[in-house]
Amino acid sequence: MVRNATTRMDITVRNMHSSLEINSGAIDNADASPVALPRPDGPTGAEHLDQSITVIEPTPGWRVIDFAELKKYRELLYFLVWRDVKVRYKQTVLGAAWAILQPLATMVVFSLFFGRLAELGSEGIPYPLFVFGAILPWLFFSNSIAQAGNSVVNSQNLVTKVYFPRLFIPVSSVVAGLVDFAIAFGMLIVLMAYYGQMPGVGVLLLPAILGMLVLAAVGVGTLLAALTVAYRDFRHVIPFMIQLWMFATPCIYMPPTTIESPRWHDVLPLNPAYGLIANFRAAALGMPLDWYSLTVSSVVSLIILIFSCLYFRRVERSFADII
Repeated sequence: MVRNATTRMDITVRNMHSSLEINSGAIDNADASPVALPRPDGPTGAEHLDQSITVIEPTPGWRVIDFAELKKYRELLYFLVWRDVKVRYKQTVLGAAWAILQPLATMVVFSLFFGRLAELGSEGIPYPLFVFGAILPWLFFSNSIAQAGNSVVNSQNLVTKVYFPRLFIPVSSVVAGLVDFAIAFGMLIVLMAYYGQMPGVGVLLLPAILGMLVLAAVGVGTLLAALTVAYRDFRHVIPFMIQLWMFATPCIYMPPTTIESPRWHDVLPLNPAYGLIANFRAAALGMPLDWYSLTVSSVVSLIILIFSCLYFRRVERSFADII
């Protein structure tokens, strides 16, 4: 049995050797096919490998905003803003006129109750103009945070189907509110001309103050958007919160000099809307600026913005699952 096994093994080895010689001869007689060599100016193998592979890595829980990613998707922000503007005025009779009617109607109500009945002062400015100068930025702020707070929930079909920086959703709602603000600001210029009120040098600070108001609205709106996804009760809390917030910002309907307690002068600017709205009106109507309230409210706005963006980026990965 051992001899037979050895004989079969020798036969198998000889057959394999013969097969290799035949294949070697076939390869030697075959025409050599051209081999594509890499071009000197082309990418090397390592570089080509790096260009063809996308690396997906886990992101840390708390991180700073990825500005490079936002820049990459910057065109999407434009389309989201344009979508919000079209939806706002779609199938409306008056269209953009609502941007003027809302602050005008509020000005009339405040002038009747606070100007005539309560006889509140206005620091030498006609009371309707005094109120309109504060209602204009307040309506932009309140409408922006209301729209931004519900923006992620209202965009659930978009969030669950494709990836993009979710931060663009509440930001687009705030930026879209600037369209209404620009239209209503034209009405403020008309009222200033009607009452003969000339702006002062402080009007040069209006873009900076408006920019801080936008950042404050983005901060509050982003935080509310993240909380609304997790806790749907915030959809009912936001309108109620805005109403209370308006009365907690007394500079809208009364001059800051009416408040006699110095303690309140120190505490009220912690409300970011207080210092920004009061100084917006002062800069637009040629009144003296309150640098203390402007500085404190601006710092508080930046703190809210940073915290809100960090919290939003931490929880946005679970939006598609929760929403």
